[in-house]
Amino acid sequence: MKVLHDRGLAPYHTFGIDVTAKQIVEAENIDDFIHIWHDSNFNNMSKLVVGHGSNLLFCEAYEGVVILNRIKGITLTETSSSFCLHVGGGEDWHQLVRWCVERNIGGLENLALIPGCVGSSPIQNIGAYGVELKDVCQYVDVLDVITQEIKRYDAASCQFGYRDSIFKHQLKDGHIIVAVGFCLPKIWQPKITYVPLNQFDLATVTLQQVFDAVCEIRQAKLPDPAVIGNAGSFFKNPIISKKVLKKLVIDYPAIPSYGVDEQHVKLAAGWLIDQCGLKGYQIGGAKVHPQQALVLTNIGTATAQDVIQLARYVVDSVATKFDIALEHEVRFMAANVETHLAEIQA
Repeated sequence: MKVLHDRGLAPYHTFGIDVTAKQIVEAENIDDFIHIWHDSNFNNMSKLVVGHGSNLLFCEAYEGVVILNRIKGITLTETSSSFCLHVGGGEDWHQLVRWCVERNIGGLENLALIPGCVGSSPIQNIGAYGVELKDVCQYVDVLDVITQEIKRYDAASCQFGYRDSIFKHQLKDGHIIVAVGFCLPKIWQPKITYVPLNQFDLATVTLQQVFDAVCEIRQAKLPDPAVIGNAGSFFKNPIISKKVLKKLVIDYPAIPSYGVDEQHVKLAAGWLIDQCGLKGYQIGGAKVHPQQALVLTNIGTATAQDVIQLARYVVDSVATKFDIALEHEVRFMAANVETHLAEIQA
């Protein structure tokens, strides 16, 4: 376990907002996590486990210990039909995808350039271009820091939903994702139905082509957190009934929608925000990205309050225009507990 003397959180979350924590420590193995939870120096402190902090907004100084998951390691085994990966929770997600592509192991390429660590991926059930983590996840290994036991949850037990999982609910506190298992078929079946990947010919497209295309698309439309602070997609794409969609189409015939089931469709939150004329809209140092309205950015001087006020303005604008309630995908952290935009006083 490594205790960091600099307690500024800006380098440890992709929004890069200048807030502090009482303590920041690195956990490089399971014993480190157990030690932190049972060490008298940390007993009475709130604890937050972070990978790259790519889906976090610290709303104020954190009055607890931030624990950086740095458990590494990729183990590859094979069956007659599949590649099986066991990956440490502290591994970088995009580098894992690249590692697979370099070895001609397909299945993760649509999820390229999603920021964050492997241990965070099941929490959000990350997804892009027609692929979600639940489609490739075989199991998740979880440490119960109280009993000091590791339990393996198969994909079904993870209760994956749209940007949701059991790790946001029953296993939210006192449980650490230490490793994730993936089962990837040796016979690769490209997922290219989503625009703009549908430009490729299913019969001739290569794994490298899909990977390169996803990287190019994301780099063109999304700001690099290393250059412009952001947490990726700030809002979830809202799911509404087809009945509600029929009413919206009357006034907005070009509204994009994607089927979810027989009763519901998913709307593009970025499109809704764009229709409110909010691309480039700015409050203080927080700005709606000019190319992708789904992303709120820190142009270098944003405070947490700037981002909160901008998020609230976006939510109110979409509600006024479309009567649709946007929900933020980014996790909001208060002084010692996770919170929500609706719970923060204006």
